Amino acid sequence: MRRWDVVAAYLQGELEQDEVLYCHAPPGYATIGADGRPRIWRIEKPIYGMAQAGRRWQRSLFPWLLGFGFTQCESDPCVFTMTK
Repeated sequence: MRRWDVVAAYLQGELEQDEVLYCHAPPGYATIGADGRPRIWRIEKPIYGMAQAGRRWQRSLFPWLLGFGFTQCESDPCVFTMTK
């Protein structure tokens, strides 16, 4: 049996095609623009702390595992096996 730990896994997912998310600037960055209005940032990839980050990672990982030859367990869809 083997297992993997993917570093920064939640950052590896992709947002859905029509999904648009915004957030406030992180600490250390300007929060007020030159025009005096608060700055907000558009998020292009999932980041830690987003409610959707885990699901976006899952949607990227599962097709890869299936395409690589793994079989998804029927009783627990988050478990994959491969028999050589």
